[in-house]
Amino acid sequence: MKKSLLKMVCLMIVVLVAVLALIPPNNAQSQTAENYTVTFLIFDHPDGNKTYELNLTIPQTLYPAYTQKNHNVFASRDFSKFVTPQVFTQVADTLWELYDNAEDFTNAVLTMVHQITYEETIPSRYPVETLVIGKGDCDLFAYIAASILEAGGINTVLLFYETQAHMQLGVDLGSAPVDARTEIFRVIHQNVPYYIAECTGSAWRSGWRVGECPENYQNVTVQVVPLTGMERASPGQISASLRELDPSVITLQVSHSFAVENTQITLSGQILPISPNENVTIRAQASQRWVTIATVPTQQDGKFNHTWTPPAMGPIKLQVSWTGNSQYSGASSDSYNMVVLPHYFIVVLIIAAVVLTIMLVVFVRLLRRKPQLSTVTSESVSQVTTNPDFSPENSETTNVFSEDTQDLDHASELCDENLENTLETPDNK
Repeated sequence: MKKSLLKMVCLMIVVLVAVLALIPPNNAQSQTAENYTVTFLIFDHPDGNKTYELNLTIPQTLYPAYTQKNHNVFASRDFSKFVTPQVFTQVADTLWELYDNAEDFTNAVLTMVHQITYEETIPSRYPVETLVIGKGDCDLFAYIAASILEAGGINTVLLFYETQAHMQLGVDLGSAPVDARTEIFRVIHQNVPYYIAECTGSAWRSGWRVGECPENYQNVTVQVVPLTGMERASPGQISASLRELDPSVITLQVSHSFAVENTQITLSGQILPISPNENVTIRAQASQRWVTIATVPTQQDGKFNHTWTPPAMGPIKLQVSWTGNSQYSGASSDSYNMVVLPHYFIVVLIIAAVVLTIMLVVFVRLLRRKPQLSTVTSESVSQVTTNPDFSPENSETTNVFSEDTQDLDHASELCDENLENTLETPDNK
């Protein structure tokens, strides 16, 4: 009897423990554990040297609230309902702590959406959904960017390219952008210029800036969609915080400043502070266009190395960069200028060198054969004519000639004596 009672008590304890394990923790702990966090990297300026980590915290209640909303689109005017500025009020306020003009603010927002993974998506989603899922396409990125811009007080419109099935933004900056690297593009809507803002592109560090437009969408028909139907109230807000990352430096060395076509060159460098296993992007600019050569990892000492064969002749600019990590901000190296020469140019250089060498040898030989007597002769004459002690009497030359004259007189006398003696001989009598 006692054994049966003991077994029953043990069984009840086991059941009680199992039931307690199934009870969820209190609501506040569950909400904290299920909040969504999304992190972006932004710059103090498109060409700045400071990088910030922007952390967005999405309450867990927001995601299901938007998944249950109406997602139907029957006409282009329905696009505007996916713009939800009230959700991003705190995000916009945080960004305004860094920037003091609409252009820098807009470029920071474009940098954010350029970091989201691109994937064609049907049907449309609200910005909160896209941020939680972490993927989207052109229209979903445009909804996020428009929501943050409108929350920051920057007037925005959607630009719908129906033929190309593409979407961009038009942004009212108040004045033309000054940091665009290409020709500036805009649309005019109700007498207001809206500058193009391209929201797609994976190269976020060097991605599209406001005013720049991809070639496929330049000077083509576009439909302007005002945000008359955007959301006016939201079930919650996304919170945001900023953290400045430690600075970093990346260097670049190139094996040759001049290279012959189809010749390999070596590109090397290092990230400091040492950052192993980080991806370094190597880019080249030829004909005013930057292209990515390769993406290579750093070694344990933060160094990288890559062998490359330039595909074109002429001047080329080279540059390396990395996007940074959770500790260090990304960086770009100074651009390195090099020249790629054609094969025939080397032959021309060799021929020119040979011709110049021959000309130099001939010139040196002619220079050595030139007389050097004029100066010495003039000096000797000068010395003789200006000597105050010079006179025929005390000169050695005069003495020599005087002695020679006496000898000739003596010889003449001897000849006369010999002649007289000869005439007086008996044979001549």
